[in-house]
Amino acid sequence: MTVQQEATGGGADGAGRAGEPLEVWIDQDLCTGDGICVQYAPEVFELDIDGLAYVKSPEDELLVEVGATTPVPLPLLQDVVDSVKDCPGDCIHVRRVSDGVEVFGPDAE
Repeated sequence: MTVQQEATGGGADGAGRAGEPLEVWIDQDLCTGDGICVQYAPEVFELDIDGLAYVKSPEDELLVEVGATTPVPLPLLQDVVDSVKDCPGDCIHVRRVSDGVEVFGPDAE
């Protein structure tokens, strides 16, 4: 199963739609500031002067509000998922926009 199929629920049962919009957010309370996410997907993540990682808007603006989300561009989905998997703080959450279900991250089912 591809990352996209897994993210949209499009596994063996075929549920879910390819290309379904996803969004990502970071829990700064758990962020360790290692910057692994920035290494994988600098278009999506950035370290701020406080040493913590944040998501960036599609216009490249740092989003420092608590719980701020940004869309996951489909071409960067694998990089974002790798960030989730390798994050030592276990603080990156990717969820479907349509229903808010976390598909990658510490609360993914």
